[in-house]
Amino acid sequence: MRKGMAGLVTVLFCGALLAGGCAKKEMVKGEEGVVPPVTTEKPSETPPAKPSIKEEAVKEQPIKEAQAATETGKEQPVTAQAATELEKVFFDFDSFILTQPSRDTLSKNAKWLLKNSQVKVQIEGHCDERGSDEYNLALGEKRAKSAMNYLVTLGVPANQLSIISYGKEKPADPGHDEAAWAKNRRDEFVIIK
Repeated sequence: MRKGMAGLVTVLFCGALLAGGCAKKEMVKGEEGVVPPVTTEKPSETPPAKPSIKEEAVKEQPIKEAQAATETGKEQPVTAQAATELEKVFFDFDSFILTQPSRDTLSKNAKWLLKNSQVKVQIEGHCDERGSDEYNLALGEKRAKSAMNYLVTLGVPANQLSIISYGKEKPADPGHDEAAWAKNRRDEFVIIK
């Protein structure tokens, strides 16, 4: 009788485990060699009155100006220069290997980043519309890592850089031909601080 009762309890316990299931771990691919961005916000005891995260970050960012003079002798903000100084890098179809023109562009970007060491840059990896979402996200990440690793070999500190992959989510050209696809296979450099 005791064996029958123990067996019944065991079966019920296993059935409850199967019915309840185990909590699944979220699969997040770690970014090796990438330092997470450091936040300068201090925790407050009372939460703010529900401002959006973007609004809060914009309000708390100090305005920094570069000491580079323009032709008229006025100073320009660092972010205004970055839009023209940091160039995009383009890739061949289904590849994350840096071509010689891409390496030349990255060398120019590295020189600018070394001169402006206070700037934090996010490298965005992009793909064309061909292929699955998962494949393109992985390829975009490989492209961004490839550019980041090359910049680090040129002397840019790794903590000045971060990466993100958008896959085919943000095309530069909405066309559906090779010319448009060539523009979409790229890395972009965005100043985040």
